[in-house]
Amino acid sequence: MREWNLKAGEPVSLNLSADPRLTNTDYCNDQTWELCLTGGEPPALTLQTTYGLRARSARIFPRFVEEDVILSDPAAFSKPPLVRRFYPNFIEVSFSPFNGIEVISEYWAVESQIVVGRFTIENTQETTRNLRLELISQLNPSEEGKRMSPEEMGTGQVLAGSCGSIAPVTFLTGGPRAVDSPYSSLQIDIELVGNRNRQVTWVQAALPTPEASFEAARLTAARNIDAERARIEMVNAGIVEVLSGEPDWDAAFSFSQKTALGLLLSANEALPHPSFVFSRGPDHGYSRRSDGLDYPPIWSGQTAPETYFMASLLLPSAPELVKGLLLNFLNNQNSTGFIDWKIGLGGQRSQVQAAPLLASIAWRIYLHTEDNSFLEEVYPKLLLFFQSWFSPSQDRDGDGYPEWTHSIQAGYDDHPVFSFWHPWSQGADISFSEGPGLGSFLYRESQDLVNIAKTIGREEDIPSLNETGANLRNAVEASWDPAVQSYRYWDRDSHYSAKSETLGERQGTGELILRREFEHPERLLFHIETKEEGTKHVQIFIHGVSSSGQHLIERILTNRFHWYLNRGYTTSERVYAEVELLDIQGLKDDDCIRVKTVDHSTQDQTLLFPLWAGIPADERVQKLIEENILEPARYWRPFGIPACINTSIENQSTTYQEVQVLWNTLIGEGLLRYGYKKEAVEILRRLMGAVTKNLREDGCFRKNYHAETGQGSGERNALAGLAPLGLFMEVLGIRLVSPRKVIVSGLNPFPWPVTIKYQGLTVLKQMDKTIVIFSGGETVTVNDPSPHTIVLE
Repeated sequence: MREWNLKAGEPVSLNLSADPRLTNTDYCNDQTWELCLTGGEPPALTLQTTYGLRARSARIFPRFVEEDVILSDPAAFSKPPLVRRFYPNFIEVSFSPFNGIEVISEYWAVESQIVVGRFTIENTQETTRNLRLELISQLNPSEEGKRMSPEEMGTGQVLAGSCGSIAPVTFLTGGPRAVDSPYSSLQIDIELVGNRNRQVTWVQAALPTPEASFEAARLTAARNIDAERARIEMVNAGIVEVLSGEPDWDAAFSFSQKTALGLLLSANEALPHPSFVFSRGPDHGYSRRSDGLDYPPIWSGQTAPETYFMASLLLPSAPELVKGLLLNFLNNQNSTGFIDWKIGLGGQRSQVQAAPLLASIAWRIYLHTEDNSFLEEVYPKLLLFFQSWFSPSQDRDGDGYPEWTHSIQAGYDDHPVFSFWHPWSQGADISFSEGPGLGSFLYRESQDLVNIAKTIGREEDIPSLNETGANLRNAVEASWDPAVQSYRYWDRDSHYSAKSETLGERQGTGELILRREFEHPERLLFHIETKEEGTKHVQIFIHGVSSSGQHLIERILTNRFHWYLNRGYTTSERVYAEVELLDIQGLKDDDCIRVKTVDHSTQDQTLLFPLWAGIPADERVQKLIEENILEPARYWRPFGIPACINTSIENQSTTYQEVQVLWNTLIGEGLLRYGYKKEAVEILRRLMGAVTKNLREDGCFRKNYHAETGQGSGERNALAGLAPLGLFMEVLGIRLVSPRKVIVSGLNPFPWPVTIKYQGLTVLKQMDKTIVIFSGGETVTVNDPSPHTIVLE
């Protein structure tokens, strides 16, 4: 396992969470800690948490005393803290508080409510040194509770406190004395003979009662930490080690794997296999209801897009975990094939269909495992899921091209057309529109199902899948707009891609006379602004003419409106060739209503997804890439491809300029599919610039990154913002199957040699050749870029 030397200011992300591969985590009471190499008050090498916001802060840190010198600030240490090793539940740091005194500090999240630390203190000089170690444990409760203070428990002294529903107890081995001071501590005197060391272990348990916490801490302190560490290293032996020539990249890829594994939580009665949350930090993991149903969206379940990205980070290191994530979806399938978009460990369900990426996940698993039996197990359910997308509930106009039900299904809930949460969004109902994003997912799903069917001998399904795929492909291609050399959204019923136009507005109840005829049938969009927040009992009657010339009166009831704060949005069910008047009921005199046509002209990153799916022909691909992706005025930004372009919205400097690594990864994979490796490398380089910038400056990954500045935003250490290891491996042309099998292709696109290590297997990509070295020393050299499968028999 690689030993690092990372100090403060270098790329680090040092969260510490219980690992479901080694213990049963507690979904409703999970405590994550963060190690800070410097800073705080007082400045210290600190392990800190909030116990899921039950405390304002809780900190544990050492202070060293020799004669009259007292040190806790790492800036004053003889050698600063260096991170040597890290896993999801374990971190090792070395430092030297005094000249000649070397300390190794280990941190281990044993369970969801127990954390352990161990100091190995060595005197590297000949003379005896006399030190005092003070372990300071601070607690600042947020509500009812008390700070940490000395208490007699068992036969010794501990520090104990309380906050919310827990009673933390900090325990130190070696018979310490507890001191109550501004910084309550457990203190122990240490006499170190020359060239000798001493180990001291501390434990904090935060269970419901002091007695339970003390007993858990006492028992944990007696565990064999060296044996436990060996287990930790064993379960993490599959982590892919990258030596890219860029040390910041190496750290980012390693911390990304650590963070991804750290997002996993144990299976329970709601899900049969371990699942994940989108971010797992000190402020997360406490459910006041004790069932998880009060958790925010980042803790309420796994989705298909995030699972696809998780697979790119955990394959081939943890294939069984990735298989389990897919099986969680399939085990929640109903008889119609429906699978919920978001399935949570608290039994959460969204009641909308999962994004069609599950066959793509299954095929990705196969490419890294070559497990035919797994494909045979999941194929029938994957096929049924795919077919369910063409049911009347998903394909409302019955044209063979389904629609999203909600913008969250597409993983883009801040969409400028379909979001209800922002004043700058149209708030149009996405189920009345169609677009290339969903079609790309479904087309790719059909092709991956064909791949699976061929692999397991289900050829009888292939003609139907190919026919469906061809229909999807043709529909996506029909949305191509030569004026912008890009794809477009279009109306579900008229199949026309319209631009927004304001038709009129009024205040209060009454009639709004429009008398408008349209060149193409238009769908109406209504915005209501009120002085008071909350739902209004509004009805609208639309008097108009259909595209076939039939006179229509459409009634929009109160329950058709989406309300957020003081704004309401609704979309007409029908499209109109002519609108005569609107009869509006239920508004107060100072309430304002505006009516517009729905705008389908917005350009966003999902319009690039046909590249990932393999839909366009080469000529169209060239135009899409050269006149859109590579155009700085459109998508080609310093830190990646932004979520949206070509908007007049004033707020585009924030939400619209967000770079989402997950979706950039799909676009990068699409570029590789069509042979645009240089461009894919450049997207990767720009993404890594944003990722490493935030790791250096903030000590964490971020959910999103600003396209122009690289500044992170959103949740800390979020899955969606991790470094795209899977894209890096594809760019490099290395697919790891097992320690005895690897598939290599292409030339090294980077200006430096790159080495990949995996369970004893080493792959060295040089400028003109690839060298594969197996654990026994067997070596194979590949001198041409064509694909080669290398197997150690």
